[in-house]
Amino acid sequence: MGFHQYLSGLSELEMINRAPGYFKYFPHSVAAHSWKVTQVAQFLGDVEEQHGHAVDWRLLYEKALNHDISERFIGDIRTPVKYASSELRHMLADVEESLADNFIRMEVPVEYREAYHRRLTEGKDDSLEGRILSVADKVDLLYEAFGELQKGNPEPVFMEIYKESLETIYAFRDMPSSAYFIRQVLPEMLAEEFPGSERLQRIYIAIFNAE
Repeated sequence: MGFHQYLSGLSELEMINRAPGYFKYFPHSVAAHSWKVTQVAQFLGDVEEQHGHAVDWRLLYEKALNHDISERFIGDIRTPVKYASSELRHMLADVEESLADNFIRMEVPVEYREAYHRRLTEGKDDSLEGRILSVADKVDLLYEAFGELQKGNPEPVFMEIYKESLETIYAFRDMPSSAYFIRQVLPEMLAEEFPGSERLQRIYIAIFNAE
């Protein structure tokens, strides 16, 4: 028993495309998404520290790097299916947890199992690091959708992803890092003009002026 299966399986994440079943101008793999989310989480963590919040960087990096690693077992579920109901999301989470537990038991040496249980479980929790991950994941998803909409991708799912990502980022606006992204970064995105950009601005206004 060793880490061979774990290490060799990492290549599978390079082959799993996000938003499967939809036409995309810019295909993204799960591996690329994990790296980008880690970069975004690093930036958000810096903002939190600038506002006096203590960040557990090891925990943040572990959460960000590994947040979608369970997709090597079940792949990336199509977005409308994944979010069809809270019951379905819980069922998928249970399946992922069960498969990860089985993998750890069968492939990871005993002395390292505690660490990998921590890394392969759901990272989005109520800790600061878990909240940063929640925002970072949606920031990258927002940019993926925005890139497709810029190119005129007609798939309605990318407009849905754009809207849902904005809504989640807005829900975390009490965090300095999310507030910074909203005030300093998002306006630059919305200032870019292309056919259909007015619709994106209207969605932003509807969400951020809801109160």
